[in-house]
Amino acid sequence: MLDGGDLDVLTGDYLAELTMLILGRDRQRDPQLGYARTFLRQLEPCLGNALDRGVRIVTNAGGLNPAGLAAALGTLADRLGLPVRIGYVDGDALDRPGTLTANAYLGAFGIAACLREGADVVVTGRVTDASLTVGPAIAHFGWTRDDLDPLAGATVTGHLLECGAQVTGGNFSFFTELPDGGRRPGFPVAELHPDGSAVLTKHPGTGGAVTRETVTAQLLYEIAGPDYLGPDVVSRLDTVILTDAGPDRVRVSGARGTPPPPTLKVGVTRLGGFRNSMTFVLCGLDIEAKAALVRAQLTDAIGTDGLEFTLARTDHADAADTETASALLHVHLTDADPKRAGRAFSAAAVELALASYPGCTLTTPPGDASPYGVFAAEEVAQDQVRQVAVLPSGERVEIAPPTLTAPYADHPEPEPSNGYRAGNGHNDGSGDGSGDGDGDGERNRNRKSNSVSERDGSAAEDGPTRRLPLGVLVGARSGDKGGDANLGVWARSTDGYRWLRGWLTVERLRTLLPEAAALPVDRYELPNLRAVNFVLHGLLGAGAAGSTRFDPQAKALGELLRARLVDLPARLLDEPPTSPAATS
Repeated sequence: MLDGGDLDVLTGDYLAELTMLILGRDRQRDPQLGYARTFLRQLEPCLGNALDRGVRIVTNAGGLNPAGLAAALGTLADRLGLPVRIGYVDGDALDRPGTLTANAYLGAFGIAACLREGADVVVTGRVTDASLTVGPAIAHFGWTRDDLDPLAGATVTGHLLECGAQVTGGNFSFFTELPDGGRRPGFPVAELHPDGSAVLTKHPGTGGAVTRETVTAQLLYEIAGPDYLGPDVVSRLDTVILTDAGPDRVRVSGARGTPPPPTLKVGVTRLGGFRNSMTFVLCGLDIEAKAALVRAQLTDAIGTDGLEFTLARTDHADAADTETASALLHVHLTDADPKRAGRAFSAAAVELALASYPGCTLTTPPGDASPYGVFAAEEVAQDQVRQVAVLPSGERVEIAPPTLTAPYADHPEPEPSNGYRAGNGHNDGSGDGSGDGDGDGERNRNRKSNSVSERDGSAAEDGPTRRLPLGVLVGARSGDKGGDANLGVWARSTDGYRWLRGWLTVERLRTLLPEAAALPVDRYELPNLRAVNFVLHGLLGAGAAGSTRFDPQAKALGELLRARLVDLPARLLDEPPTSPAATS
């Protein structure tokens, strides 16, 4: 990033919900820790280069101890003989009894204060990911809290940058269409403008691609509804317009902002207990009976409390080798007692090797239990959090909370009937995402569908269908927010979106993803992105840190949906294929 082209600010996002738990356990062992030590190792060989080029660095690697990281960074700079002006942002840590960590998600004005006073490096604790981008923009353009639209635009840009190569073709549904097949996507660069708009691009000669679809994919990542809540502004994702601005250049504009809520999100982690896992290989015939025998034997040995069995039918009939003839029985145990969850459990599993089903074997030897954590999102009033910017001079400047806030209430889309929706123009939500989308986001937000379809969603207007994977027509990206999963699905054409928004209802999603059948599911439409977003509440249980789900962060949920066989309209399949750089 430093050598590949022009750059003013380099940001580094090190924090996730799971990371805060890891840092909390680090700090328990050593109160001087609690920050991402990898940042120091990565910075050491390139700090001098950044200073020579005048590139400033903004990172949330401070984690639970931004002051500690700032001090360690100063020690590193002294050892390297480099004069570095360091600022940091503090005040996110909250006192919540019974927790391992409790941190408010701060905004960007503390970062801006440090940069305005000449900081070469700004270290933060728990700020929103987008704040790493918004802070430099505030400092550069002189925005105030009243500049809601520019703040919203920069927030959208920050959301696009926060996961690095995910916006340049990393984890992209149509990776086989990328120029390099997705082998080595470059990191993204954003050219920010005073009105909050930006052009997303990447350094010349780097891999991957920056297209409307790669940007759409990241824009849908780990969001909920059209209102993207932040500590400084609520950014209206249903007003964002993506337009092509040249090869590997996408303009992101139109974002509107409204006042932030009066509360801040608080990420809370707690130790949940101890857990352990063992996996039995079940080969050949009588798979269900073999699994039932193991269940009965382990239950007899250690009891039912905290015991969980998942049978993965990876076996194939008439297989020619052991691996393809085998299913996997995953057994998990969680308990407050590390001894019961440890050797008492794993040894009981191994002891079945000569006294259970024919062909009994396991994938691992017995092992001890490991502690696990639980993440929860709570709230705190903005005026109850004291955000402090510690300037390079050492002066501590308190950052006042916003004076204008607005209560927020979520409004998922009313469930449309299962079918194709006829019509044209923006009133039917068939925006093509190319810069001429609807500007009336309020009207879009809670629009009901007037369907003209058959009950099963196969509209007469669609004509003949072909049974193919859903992913032939749509892309998807999914992820986690605590115990919830988000699943964004976008169409590759305007006609495809007209079909998608009427066809992919909550009811049909539950049919395609049976594990969501009994869960609360929210559905949101984003016509300007040709997308529908779902939030599956509770799919991940206690969250990634405590989940025993095969895909604990729901990263593969979108690809699972795309792989399901459905009846696709033949007329859409007959359309010319859309490359990632296409503008249709």
